Amino acid sequence: SIKQAIEARHGFYQMLAINMGTLAGMAKGDTAYDEATASRAAANIEALTHYDLPSLFIEGSAAGTAEDSAAKPEIWADMDGFKAKFSGLQEAATGAAEAVKGGADNVGPVVGKLGAACKACHDSFRQKS
Repeated sequence: SIKQAIEARHGFYQMLAINMGTLAGMAKGDTAYDEATASRAAANIEALTHYDLPSLFIEGSAAGTAEDSAAKPEIWADMDGFKAKFSGLQEAATGAAEAVKGGADNVGPVVGKLGAACKACHDSFRQKS
């Protein structure tokens, strides 16, 4: 159902956000660097990007049409472009679990790459709340 697809998307993004938060906290120095925790958070993000998220963007689940949706109608007008943005996130996440190892200085660049991929999609396909 549309409601279920939107809830699943929200869950997906919540899981991305909580793991990004862990990494961002370490990158900013708000939380102490812990290699195991950083690597696990990055591995979680890598794993999430293997899920076929675009399949949850079903017809009728756009903002303005469906409740609790921030998905711009542009997604359905340009599904290939949307999928390409998600591929960008997959690329940014590839190798992240290894890349954050070896010290706090290694976390920032990973967060930057992931954040840029998130922003690239949001700018085109997510309504500002």
